[in-house]
Amino acid sequence: MSKDPHRIVTGEEFGYRAETLPYRSIPELFRLRVKELGDATMMRQKELGIWQAYSWNQVARIVDEIGAGLASLGFEPGEVASVLSNTCREWVWCDLAVQSAGGVCNGIYPTDAATQVEYLCSDSRSVYLFVEDDEQLDKYLEVAGRLPLIRRVIVYDMEGLQSFSDPRVISLEQLREIGRELLKSRPMLLQERSAARDPGEVAVLVYTSGTTGRPKGAMISQNNIVAVLSALSATLFEGVPRGGERIAFLPLCHIAERLIGAFIPLERASVVNYVENPETVFENLREVRPHLFFAVPRVWEKIYSQVSIALSEADRLQRAAYGLALQIGGEVAKCRLENREPPFGLKLRHQLARRLVLDNVKRMIGMDRVEVGMTGAAPISPELIRWFMALGIPLREGWGMTETCGGGTITPRRGMRPGSIGRPGPGLQMRIAEGTHEILLRGPNVILGYLNLPEKTAETIDADGWLHTGDVGRVDDDGYFYITDRMKDIIITAGGKNITPSEIENELKFSPYVTDAVVIGDRRPYLVVLIMIDQENVEKYAQDHDVPFGNYASLTKAREVQALIQAEVDRVNAKFARVEQIKKFYLLQTQLTAEDEELTPTMKLKRKLVEKKYAEAIEAMYR
Repeated sequence: MSKDPHRIVTGEEFGYRAETLPYRSIPELFRLRVKELGDATMMRQKELGIWQAYSWNQVARIVDEIGAGLASLGFEPGEVASVLSNTCREWVWCDLAVQSAGGVCNGIYPTDAATQVEYLCSDSRSVYLFVEDDEQLDKYLEVAGRLPLIRRVIVYDMEGLQSFSDPRVISLEQLREIGRELLKSRPMLLQERSAARDPGEVAVLVYTSGTTGRPKGAMISQNNIVAVLSALSATLFEGVPRGGERIAFLPLCHIAERLIGAFIPLERASVVNYVENPETVFENLREVRPHLFFAVPRVWEKIYSQVSIALSEADRLQRAAYGLALQIGGEVAKCRLENREPPFGLKLRHQLARRLVLDNVKRMIGMDRVEVGMTGAAPISPELIRWFMALGIPLREGWGMTETCGGGTITPRRGMRPGSIGRPGPGLQMRIAEGTHEILLRGPNVILGYLNLPEKTAETIDADGWLHTGDVGRVDDDGYFYITDRMKDIIITAGGKNITPSEIENELKFSPYVTDAVVIGDRRPYLVVLIMIDQENVEKYAQDHDVPFGNYASLTKAREVQALIQAEVDRVNAKFARVEQIKKFYLLQTQLTAEDEELTPTMKLKRKLVEKKYAEAIEAMYR
């Protein structure tokens, strides 16, 4: 008999138990690790082509100086300091310093415009602002007159600002010098401050990425963070030794990278390597060869595309060897997905396939040491997960939200089901709401609410503590959850058919020639799609097939490229019912990046904005 599809599912049903951790907060955890690891390497960052290492002791001294500097300038417990910077060592130093000083740290995306910086500083009531360089400082200066609460702006890199003078602007080094003076008389100041803070109070502000409307400030406590770290120890890191290397490159003001690029390395005592810039991610990946690698689906898709490009340049024998090796790897992966041991003969063939082909592919992309591969923050194609598993990379899918402090579900190490987001972790309760089929979650990781928005908080977290996630889904009899789409993204065609566009979009994005796709069709007679092509792969295709083009826009208009994408659309259409098939497509003539307003900093398309911007092209597909 099938189980109730609306029952409450708990992590404890699957043997998950939250670990009792020997700390109450991130500052306490940091001090424990400093005492434990001392002169061992904590982090690295590349400068002038050389990786510069910083020990736990060195970082502790820097954090103390920054925190004491803030205290000396009048920073009080409970006050807010914002960080406007790319992902780098200084971001983490300032975050740890602000929390250690008893304050609340708020992150601002480095791609945000001056008006957004104004809103985020004003809404959070920030009294201090850390900025990376003169480019980020300019954003503040543009709106400084409308930010009277900001007492000081602290700049990491003063290059280009030697002749600049403003009484409210100082360098990070100046702040550290102020802190050093105070520490002479009060060496335990930060430890005293952090110990005095209630772990149930707001410690971190993370603003939602704002796919619709203005970002909302999620109030996250130390209790929330510690609950997630405890849960991940029992789920994601089950059986995985502490230590190892990882790289950080996603925005640290997003909850996913804040956890995995800052907080989890403290818990796991691992070394974090901060990439030079977003363009060097794949180069740095090959250099570091991390043990843990977390990325959003678009990055995993890009890695798949890189292998596809390399394969297209290989000779016939190499392509045949790769195809056979991947087939063998896929058979092994299938056994493991079904939680059974591969037969002895298959193991032998797999061992040979690894030595001759698969291990070489993993080394080529810098993932030969990966013990935990993880994807999240957006849906991913199940076929892509199967491909990585066939390659021998244990890619697991996690689901969480800013409102859950990034914690939620994780696919188990054994018994993974591609397409599923997994099962709830320890301490969590999840269920599917009747009628709406919305996923609801309750647990110690659920945020305190939205800053300055009590009505929005009440809409999202009901009186019984259930978080209304906005995700539509289902749960199977074994307690695995599946997301079918966002409630606001469900398409209802003119014929009354409910369609979840994300499933179709994920199938399209599995193509090496497609970077992103937005399916359109609400209240329409049929489905159409906006597609952003993969520039590198499509250019390679054009060159190999003597297709003339001058720039990206002309590439998208080429008859041969249109035919290439039509073939990919046809491939995907074959997997869906007629009413779910794409009738027409339009290729975006601009390659979008995180700096474009159509994309969130975590590389998710803002569906409504894209539909509005390309309304003319959409209407043309319905004529």
